[in-house]
Amino acid sequence: MNKDRVKVALQWFSLFLAIITLVIFLTINSVWLYWLNVKVGRLSHIVELSTSRIMENYLQLLAYLQLPWVTKLDMMDFPTSPSGLQHFIDVKHLFLVNNSVLIITIWPAVRFLRTLSVKKMLWKLIRPFQTAALVPVLAGLLMLVNFNQFFVDFHKILFRNSDWLFDPRFDPVILVLPETFFSQCFILAFGLFELIMLWGVWRGKRTFLDK
Repeated sequence: MNKDRVKVALQWFSLFLAIITLVIFLTINSVWLYWLNVKVGRLSHIVELSTSRIMENYLQLLAYLQLPWVTKLDMMDFPTSPSGLQHFIDVKHLFLVNNSVLIITIWPAVRFLRTLSVKKMLWKLIRPFQTAALVPVLAGLLMLVNFNQFFVDFHKILFRNSDWLFDPRFDPVILVLPETFFSQCFILAFGLFELIMLWGVWRGKRTFLDK
C-alpha cells in the first residue's frame, strides 16, 4: 500500500513539474513576444539598431542561456560587464535546470495521463487542477497591484546577489529588455498554466459524459 501511495505521489509530482517546466520553456522561447516589444516599443530608436539586428542579439543571448555547449556570451552589439555576465551565468544555470527537469518528467507525465485516459479516470484531474488554477490568479493579482515589487521579490527569491540590477552604461542590453516585456512574460506564463489547468478540468468532466 505504501509503495502504491509513493508511486501515485511521484506520478502527480512528475505531472506538475512537467507542466510548470513546459510553461517556462514555452515562455522563454516566445521570440514572437519579444519581437512585438521591439516593434511596439520602438526599441530600435532607443539603441539606434534595426529590429532585425536587435533580434539577432536577442537570439544570441537565448542561445547562450539555453544551450549547454554555448559557453561564451558574445552579443554583437551589447558588451557585458562582469556583474552582468555573472547574472546571465546564474540565469543560464536556472534555464538548464528547468529544461533538464522538463526532459526528465515529460515522459512519465505523458504516461500517467495516458494511463488515466485508458482507465477512464481523467476525472481525477479535476480537483488538483482546479486548486492549482488558483495559483496564477493570485500571483497575477499580486503582480497587478505592484509589478515593481513583485519583480524585485521574484529576483530576491531566485538570486542571492544584486547582479540583476543592470546599469545601462555598462550593460546596454537592458535598454532592449524593458520591464514591460518581463511583465508580459509573466502574464503569458500564467495564462499558459491556466489554460492547461482548464483543459485538465474540462477533460476530467468529459470522462463522466463519456461513460
